[in-house]
Amino acid sequence: MTVRIAAFSDVHGNAVALAAVRKAIKAAKPDAILVAGDLVLNGPEPAAAIDGLRELETAGALIVQGNTDIAVADFDYAAAFPAYSDGVPDSIRYAAEWAHEAIGDERLDWLRRLPAERRLRADDTLVLVTHASPGSQTAGLDHDLDASVLVERLSHTDARLICCGHTHLPEIRDFGWKQVINDGSAGYVFDGDPTASWALIEIDGAEIRADIHRASFDALEVSNAITARGLPGDIYRAATVRTGKLVR
Repeated sequence: MTVRIAAFSDVHGNAVALAAVRKAIKAAKPDAILVAGDLVLNGPEPAAAIDGLRELETAGALIVQGNTDIAVADFDYAAAFPAYSDGVPDSIRYAAEWAHEAIGDERLDWLRRLPAERRLRADDTLVLVTHASPGSQTAGLDHDLDASVLVERLSHTDARLICCGHTHLPEIRDFGWKQVINDGSAGYVFDGDPTASWALIEIDGAEIRADIHRASFDALEVSNAITARGLPGDIYRAATVRTGKLVR
């Protein structure tokens, strides 16, 4: 029997994009939904984004925590952004503090309780959903990784299928022994297409098929809402949403 899975990640507080992705996924009627973290930082509606995600969770979706969710929930910037050895920029701190206040205590508790990884079994295929890579919320599966580093990161799980995000660049890679589905970003994509990306996966016995889908949303509306907020760095965040390219 074919098992159909929808996967998305990196909503980043973009509730408008999330609504578009939810509508598209509802039409696709998957058997399971996986959400790979980074849910609230950067966008203008983190509380609404969490509320929409919790509705999916109530219906059975498996949701994990991303590195920026750690920053928003507990201000542990060293854990969330280890690449910043001299401390994170003020623009990140201000955005995290703003989102922390915007979502309130009860949603913060939910964000803190999210696990780093979830697993499900589709017939004989073990599926892992994680934010960046198996065992890590910060070490991504970037396309230009050294081959030895990539193999090491993939080896941190027995899962045949790894669903992740973090890079904001959607791609599907089949290594034979493992397959990686990076759904891109459902709200803050970097590949130059200012839509929300998500993945639809079909598991049929030993065969895994996957496609990246795009859901259109009003990127200008979201961009304007970010600009109106007026936090340091918002001009760049707004431009990123508007163009679909990382602007900084």
